[in-house]
Amino acid sequence: MIARHLSKETVLRQLEESAGIIKEYGVRRIGIFGSVLRGEAREDSDLDVLVEFSEKTFDKCFGLKVFLEDLFGAKIDLVIADKVKSRLRGQIFGEVEYAAGF
Repeated sequence: MIARHLSKETVLRQLEESAGIIKEYGVRRIGIFGSVLRGEAREDSDLDVLVEFSEKTFDKCFGLKVFLEDLFGAKIDLVIADKVKSRLRGQIFGEVEYAAGF
């Protein structure tokens, strides 16, 4: 669940401010897509996050998801860039907005 008060600007700013911690999880690039980016989030929406890892392990993926859920107080749909299904690539990569500092 995500609170309606989370805006694209708020999420991207918090990602940028947390870049040092996020990079400790092996993140090369991180961005958002979906309802929060479009300003269409509802109470039952999650936060869609696209991430590229320079160094990917289960522990780092899981740790990043937990960190982001704590940071935003919301359910995170963590999508790994190199695992996106071909039928969804155009939609996700055409919409994603990346946080600066990565």
